[in-house]
Amino acid sequence: MDKNTFTGLFLIMIILAAGVFFMRPSEAEVKREQQVQDSIKRAGTKAANNQAKSQTLNAAAAPAVDSAALKGPFGGNINGTEQTTTLENENLKVTFSNLGGKIQSVEVKNEETYGKQPVVLFSGNQNKFGLKLNINGKIVNTNDLYFTATKTGNGLTMRANYSADKYVDFIYTIPANTYNVDFNINLNGLNQILQGNNVALNWETTLLQQEKDAKKEQEHSGPYFKYTEETPDHLNLHKDEKKDLAEGKIEWFSFKQHFFTSVLIPAVPFEKGDLEVKVATEPGKIKWYNANMQLPFNQLAAQNYSFKFYFGTNKFNILKDQGHELEKQIDLGYWPLKYINRFVVLPVFNFLEGFGWGYGLIILVLTILLKLAMSPLTYKSYVSMAKMRVLKPEMDEIKAKVGEDNPTLLQQEYLKLYKQVGVNPLGGCLPMLLQLPFVMAFFFFFPNLFELRGESFLWMKDLSTYDNFINFGFNVPFIGDHLSLMCILMTISTLIYTYFNNQISGATGQMKYIGYIMPIIFLGVLNSYPSGLNYYYFLANMLTFLQQFIIRKMVNDDKIHAILQDNKAKPKVEKKKSGFQARLEDYMRQQQQQANQKKK
Repeated sequence: MDKNTFTGLFLIMIILAAGVFFMRPSEAEVKREQQVQDSIKRAGTKAANNQAKSQTLNAAAAPAVDSAALKGPFGGNINGTEQTTTLENENLKVTFSNLGGKIQSVEVKNEETYGKQPVVLFSGNQNKFGLKLNINGKIVNTNDLYFTATKTGNGLTMRANYSADKYVDFIYTIPANTYNVDFNINLNGLNQILQGNNVALNWETTLLQQEKDAKKEQEHSGPYFKYTEETPDHLNLHKDEKKDLAEGKIEWFSFKQHFFTSVLIPAVPFEKGDLEVKVATEPGKIKWYNANMQLPFNQLAAQNYSFKFYFGTNKFNILKDQGHELEKQIDLGYWPLKYINRFVVLPVFNFLEGFGWGYGLIILVLTILLKLAMSPLTYKSYVSMAKMRVLKPEMDEIKAKVGEDNPTLLQQEYLKLYKQVGVNPLGGCLPMLLQLPFVMAFFFFFPNLFELRGESFLWMKDLSTYDNFINFGFNVPFIGDHLSLMCILMTISTLIYTYFNNQISGATGQMKYIGYIMPIIFLGVLNSYPSGLNYYYFLANMLTFLQQFIIRKMVNDDKIHAILQDNKAKPKVEKKKSGFQARLEDYMRQQQQQANQKKK
């Protein structure tokens, strides 16, 4: 760079610097300009907000906008604000959410939890329900979409738009005076975009605690299902399980609790599916259920699916009226116990219920009727035990003569005596065994009887659960954290019954004491069972005392002894032995031969 060029550039820099210095704005001018810019900025922000608001309103008012062009499949339904709508009738209050277009919660009216709160089967976003749609290889879950709700009378339509002529409708209707919600799914125009021949329906929920004893409620709760042409079945009631339902078409499935249930019944059976259950560990929650079912997709322009929900009580007659064998969700016991409960106990109970009595009185009358029906067997059992009792002196003589060191020979001599006097040693046991199924049937009947729920009697506030007359505040092994007064009374009455029964039968040795062990075991087992069940067993014991007292007045031991001696004196006509008797005598001869060989 030569000297002239350098001098020129230097002078230009001096001129620019002088211009910037002398021409800079004053402080007042700077403030004025800042105010103008701030005003322009505020005006621009307001205009942008108005434009966004206008676009939102237009989108809501004109669902024909192609949402797929905005953000992919159902793009216009991805974002939104959750809102709820309520439909109700005399029995149900159902709350729907536009998020997923689903039933958000169900309240069963006229029912209360043990804590005197409304019975809400499930609630909140822990309840998920929707379709899984395969659109261009992408799975869209309607549970995550915001639907547009339209309420008309007792009906509600939830719509999610894919485009102007492509949408999903969930249509709900609540008929009057029922526990049902009619449900229809309409897939309009989706045959052009859906892939596959099936549509997956998913329902996931956590059921809330309703009863006093959460552990017992869990033991009686589980997912049920029914294949067409088969009886209902269920998953494991005590632990987590997942089951693939691939053995046939599925007529219905349910999320059952102890005294309430939620059932989904399709008009056309599900093609296949799976069910899953997990035991809840959080307080106030019972179990987590999950169902995935496959619906056939026939590539129709207007594909429709019809369903019926049942949300209500596990009352036998109400479930039976629903059809589809829903009443078989109620556990009435194993064969033959369930037939005794179904065709004998339940009809009698319902008949007595028609008189409008309290349930404490109904259980009393039910027990009396049962005891009267069983009185011939009780009488026969008592007479058989009386025969054994009057024979005891002769049996003692045989025992002293033969000795106790040869039990096989001793039993042979006893059998000879029984044969001479015409006594069946099992005569006292068989009538008792015939009564045992009825005793066991109530073990299933009362814990699953909805009618006892919330019904009080004497100090028992709820006959469907235990009465915690004494609270320990801590767990006691074998007993729990409480002691039930009715269970104590039942145990005491059973011990007294055992004592008098031993007097009647003349039981000795180990058999005499085994009878005292069982009531103590039942105290631990039944302490947490319904007070209504313990009340029944207590009444049964007391009525048995009364029966035996009356029978004892009717039966004369001296007359029985005289009859037995007459039988002994009569010439014996050889009768054909029964197969059992022949095998028993043959077995005893073999045992005696083996004993004789050992002595040699």
